[in-house]
Amino acid sequence: MSSRPTPSRRPLSGEGPVILHSATDPRWLPLALEHFDAVLVDHAHCEKKAAANALSLLQAYPDLPGLPAQMARLAREESAHLARVLDLMEARGLTLTKDSGDPYAQGLQKLVRTPAAERRTDRLLVAAIIEARSCERLSLLAEGLTDPALARFYAELAQSEDGHQSLFFRLAVTASGGADAPVRERMEWMLDHEARVLEDIGVRAAIH
Repeated sequence: MSSRPTPSRRPLSGEGPVILHSATDPRWLPLALEHFDAVLVDHAHCEKKAAANALSLLQAYPDLPGLPAQMARLAREESAHLARVLDLMEARGLTLTKDSGDPYAQGLQKLVRTPAAERRTDRLLVAAIIEARSCERLSLLAEGLTDPALARFYAELAQSEDGHQSLFFRLAVTASGGADAPVRERMEWMLDHEARVLEDIGVRAAIH
């Protein structure tokens, strides 16, 4: 029998369009709090890659209406988040280690189709799903951290991630010619697989 959490239609990621199909395993938060230094380092890498992905999308799809300016702003915002996480790490005597890769993101990237038009839509949907899961995890940290300043910081970041997942979904709809239904159908398929990716990875002291 699968140990995957029971699927839920509750908007686990917030009020945006990406409603996760599974909740984070309840064992994750205690582990993340116990190994918070490791989570901070992983979080820094996540913010770094989020900024890089925004610039990559800008480079790949400069002709998609609204995308260039939105991705430029997003890259700046994610870089600012990275700077704040690095400040937290420095205050705790931590250094940024070499990025060993993220099996979660790698698992989602395998869902991206090859043809150019489908690839564009899928890349945007993968970004939306990552932001939605990040929103859920950062919200959990905000609720679990006992340091008020850290809790406020993670609550603020969770709110930002909720906005980002909505942005990426809107861009995916634009990339598909403005038709909402087929994009939602594709996203639901990807969300089913996202839940399986998390199950395969297991519980670890990382943002994903």
